[in-house]
This record gives sequence, structure tokens and C-alpha cells, in this order.
Amino acid sequence: MTEPLAEDEQENLTAVTAVVDDSNLADVPNLKGGCFIYMGINIEEWIPADRGKPNILKLFYSILFVQTLVATQFIVIDSWVLTMLKKNNVGYGSTCNLIGIPFGALIGSIFLVGFTSENLCNKYLRFTPDTGGITTLPGFFYFCGFLFILISILIGIFKKEKYNRLEDIYMKLNIIQYYTVVWEILKLPSIRVLASALITVEIGLASSVINVWILQLIDAGVPKDNVVVIHSSMIIVKVIAPIIISKYTAGPKTMSVYLKMSPIRSMWNITFVIFIYYTTKFITTNGKIGFPIYFYVILVFLFITNDILGMTMRSAKFTLFNRVSDPRFGGTYMALLNTFSNIGISSSTSLAISMIDFLTFKECSLNYDKNCSTSSPNNTCKTNGSSCIVTVNGYYVESALCIFFAIGWYYIFRGILKKLQVKSSSHWMVNVKNNKVKKNETTEYTMVEKS
Repeated sequence: MTEPLAEDEQENLTAVTAVVDDSNLADVPNLKGGCFIYMGINIEEWIPADRGKPNILKLFYSILFVQTLVATQFIVIDSWVLTMLKKNNVGYGSTCNLIGIPFGALIGSIFLVGFTSENLCNKYLRFTPDTGGITTLPGFFYFCGFLFILISILIGIFKKEKYNRLEDIYMKLNIIQYYTVVWEILKLPSIRVLASALITVEIGLASSVINVWILQLIDAGVPKDNVVVIHSSMIIVKVIAPIIISKYTAGPKTMSVYLKMSPIRSMWNITFVIFIYYTTKFITTNGKIGFPIYFYVILVFLFITNDILGMTMRSAKFTLFNRVSDPRFGGTYMALLNTFSNIGISSSTSLAISMIDFLTFKECSLNYDKNCSTSSPNNTCKTNGSSCIVTVNGYYVESALCIFFAIGWYYIFRGILKKLQVKSSSHWMVNVKNNKVKKNETTEYTMVEKS
């Protein structure tokens, strides 16, 4: 079993703190830039303007390559944050993460959707109407490609890595050794407990995920276009909110904030359940007519509050990741913790969406003895001129189950997570038999075993 490092061993390891080579950070944007330029050259062939058959295979390979580079860059930047920021400021790395992603999505959507749209450009951006948008789809890819390359050049010029503690000694691992490090990280008792909490917490919050909300609104009869517009406008909130909440989540007891927000976010879903209930009643009474303006004001308020609660929890969680990650293996450590978090989010969301139909009960409007929960009785019901009506909305049942689970999770992990956040760094350091790499007189690198 892997034991935490003693304090004196930690002092000896300060000299082997891993640093990201600035060439690693520059190479990935350069590759992404080149890929975007290549896509710009071929995008009109892959997606014909006359709505012909798109070349799905080439689009898939290109997007897959870009996504691989994006994942690689996230790992590199996570490691860079741990070595670039001062120890007392490392908690603000999560703020940069939460701001950067929606900000990039906002800029991307404006350029891609807005500036390539002829109608939008003629209505808002031009004095005299013209054909086509201000920019084209290939132009958008060229812009992104050259922007990535320019940023990597600027990073290479203005941000040099300082090897002040690594001039004579540092840790060098190959890919097999890094997988060994991953296994050693998994053997840490604190990591196992934290992983259990990260994977299970999202089950209690599954019914409050924004994708589930959107599906429920559309299913209730709210126009899809209006829901998409409201959801897209939340990007602005996601850019601004992390700046405000960072002062509360960057402190030493970040999981205390996380634990305070968890039951509030879970209970907040009750307001949306009530909102959906009255939305269904409104449509049943008045039919699918235009919703009053106050309806959308309440909906925006629900979305904003839910996003703020979710971002506060994410910011607190990422702050803990930054603080406890072993800086020698920063990118690997952060990637592993994010993987546990993403497993919890993706699995619980998929489960929540699939379970709604399973928990929904229907019956025939003309023959109450017939059950409409399966496809065959449903078809029989429609064949006889009847229709299936919902007697129990599965979303209401699922929301109640999620709330009960969230309460149980809170009482189980509340004390555990509070203890985890105040543990010394020795409980998170990986005790591995490492090799030191020393520089000899000929400036070549030779491997020597640790004594």
C-alpha cells in the first residue's frame, strides 16, 4: 500500500518539481492552427453549399484530431498552472478555466453563427444590404488557425519557463513510468475517497442538469427556438459569474463552499419541478399559444441561479484539484481527477435522461385498464381511437429520488470532505521510486538511481 510522504521527504522533492517545457505548450496550438487552416481549405468541399451530401468521414477525422489536441492542451495547461502560479494563488487556476471555456465558446458562436449569416449581418452589422455574411466558413477556420499560431508564438516570446530549481536535478519519466504513476496515485487513500465522492455526487444532481431541463421544457410544449436562445445567452453569465465567485472558492477550505452549495442546488430543482408542472397546466388550459413575458423572465431567473450554483461547485472542485495535485506530475494528476469528475457527470446525465421514460406512467384515455407504458399497448390504444395520457411524470419521480440521494450523499461525505481539504500535502504526494536525471560535464543527460 502506498504511504504518504513524510515532511522531510517532501523537502527533498522540491527540487524535482516537474515543469512544462514551453515548447510543449507551443506545439499543440501550432498543430491546431495548422489543422484549422487545412479544414478551411477543404470545408466547402466537405460541406457543399448546395446542401449536397457532406463528407462525414473527413469531417470526423479532422474533428477527432482537433479534439485530441484540445485534450492534450488541457493537460499541459493544468500542469503549467501548478508551476506558474504562486502557491497561495493556485486556487485561481479554476477561475481561469471556468472563464476561458465559455468565453471561447461565445467568441466562436459569434463569428461562426453571426458573421457568416447574411440575414444577421444585413440587419445589424451593415448599412446597406449585401449578399453573404461578413465572413465565410473557410474564413472562420483561417481566422482560428492563424490565431492559434499567433498565440503560441507570443507565448514562446514573452513567457519563458524558469528552471531555477531544475538546473542540476529533475524527474524524467517515460510513458510507461507515467502509467505507473497513475496507478500509484490511485492507491492513495485520499484519492480513492475523493474519487468516490466525485463519481457519486452527480447522481443526486442529475435531475438539475441543464440538458434535462431543456428536454423537459420542450416536452412540455415550450418552443424549442426560445429555449435554445435562452440557454445560449447563459454563456454571458458563465463568463462573468466565475470572476465574482472566485473570492469565495479560492480560499483554503474550498470544499466547505462545495458542501454548502450541494444541498442548495439539489433543492433548487424543486422550483423547476413546480415550474414545469404549471407550464403543463398552462398549456392544457390555454393550448399552445404564446407564453407571457413573465414566463420567460422566471425561466431566465431559474437558469441563471442554477448556472451560478453549478459554477460555484465546479470552481470549488477545480480549486481543490489545483491545490492537492502533486506538482511533479501536475498534468497527470489533474487529468485523473477531472476524469473521475467527468465520469460522474456524463454517466449520471445519461442515466437521468433514460430513466425519465422508465419512471413515467401512462394510461389510455378511453380504456383505463390498458397500460401505455410499453410500445405495444400504446399502439393498440391509438388504433382504437384513444390516446395515451400521462398519469405520473417520470421527471417528478426522478427529481424526488435524486433529492433523497443527495441528502444521503451529503450526510455521508460532509465530514469526510471537510477532513480531506485540510490534510497536508503529504497525503496527496506520490511516493514512487523515481530516477533522477543529472547533467554531466558534456551537458548530456544520464540516468542515475535514487540512493
